[in-house]
Order: sequence, then C-alpha cells, then structure tokens
Amino acid sequence: MTTTTQRDDPRYRYADLPRLMGLMTGDEKHGPAATSTLDALWVLYDRVLRVGPDRAEDPERDRFLLSKGHGPMAYYAVLAAKGFVPADWLPGFGSYDSPLGHHPDRVLVPGAEIGSGSLGHGLPIAVGMALGLRAQGRGEPRVWVLVGDAELDEGSNHEAIAYAGPAGLERLHTVVIDNSSASHARPGGIAARFEAAGWSTRTVDGRDHQALYDAFTAPHPGRPHAVVAQVEPKSA
Repeated sequence: MTTTTQRDDPRYRYADLPRLMGLMTGDEKHGPAATSTLDALWVLYDRVLRVGPDRAEDPERDRFLLSKGHGPMAYYAVLAAKGFVPADWLPGFGSYDSPLGHHPDRVLVPGAEIGSGSLGHGLPIAVGMALGLRAQGRGEPRVWVLVGDAELDEGSNHEAIAYAGPAGLERLHTVVIDNSSASHARPGGIAARFEAAGWSTRTVDGRDHQALYDAFTAPHPGRPHAVVAQVEPKSA
C-alpha cells in the first residue's frame, strides 16, 4: 500500500491504523467491510477534507457521510487518529455503554454527520445536504459520501444518482468502494452508471493513495463527481 505525507504532524500515522483497528474486538466487527474502506478514508481525512476536531461545527466545513456504516471500524480508527475521538474509546467498541456502536451514531460520535448502517440511504441524504447548502448560498463546503458497491442495488441510490447529475450538484462527491459484493452486474461497470446520469467519474486502485488523491481532487465543473475505488473482492 502507498502511504501519504502528514499535513500537520498528528499523533498517529497511516501505519498506526491497523493497530488502532486491532483494539476493537467482538463478534460484529465486519472486518472485510471495514478494511475495504481504510485507504480511501485515510486519504480523505489526511489530505482532502476541510474538517477537523476544531471545525466539527463550522458551517463552512466539508461534510463527510459514511453510508457504508455497517463496517465502521476503519472509520473509528481514522477518527481517533485525527483527534475526533479518544483512542481509549476503541477497546469498548460495540459494548453497551460505548459511544462507538456497530453502526455510527451522529449524536454519540464526534465528527459523524449521520447515523448510518441501513444500506442505500447515505447517497440520497448527501444529495439533500448538497441541495440544502446550495439553497443557503454556501458555495465552499463540499459533501462527500462513501458507499459500498452492494448499496447500488438499492433503488434509492438509483434515484439519487439520476437526480444529482441534471441538478448540477458539483459540490457532491461519491466514493464507491468496489469489492465485488454487488448482486447485479452493470454493463460498462459502476462508473458508466454515474456517467449516464451526467456525473464526472474516475476509477482507480483503492489501495493506491496517490491515485485516490488525484481522483478525489480532479476538477469537475458543473457536475457531481464519483470515484470508484477498486479493492480486493470481499470473499478473497
């Protein structure tokens, strides 16, 4: 895996993430779902997102929505590495009195924008959030949502994709983690579905940090942007 250069010398680096994830135990870890997102999450929080613990309530912050919320271990590890949550919360993951549930809760987890875990609802929420920010005249905040390829089987995502392109939601960004777990094949691949609806797209190696960064920061004037991050198959 390709690592990245730190922006602000935090306590933790990319190399620390496996250890942080290892602090979380239990029967509902959804390890493959979590590890498939690890590199995309790190590049976003380390190099792309304009948000931090000191800006969690800033109206001009970027918004990140974890739609793939049924495997949040990597998300919690990255939030801990970046100072949103204390690392000593991690060993309590999933316990009765822990704020770090098997699905993230926006009321309990600092930095979490939505409660997630039910497949198919994160992208529609992101569309609504981008519309709301535009209606408020806020042109700086960007909305990012991370989804899994299997979520695209849900009809709610089809409607969101079909709407966002013609609406010209250029502040909206979708990261699709493609670990070959979708039930239905798509002619032309995942990116073609977004392109047909007027989106800008990039398909990259989801473990290559520089490729992810280049795709995340590619210009896409007047159009929403989708990055398909291909990782090893879930069954591998």
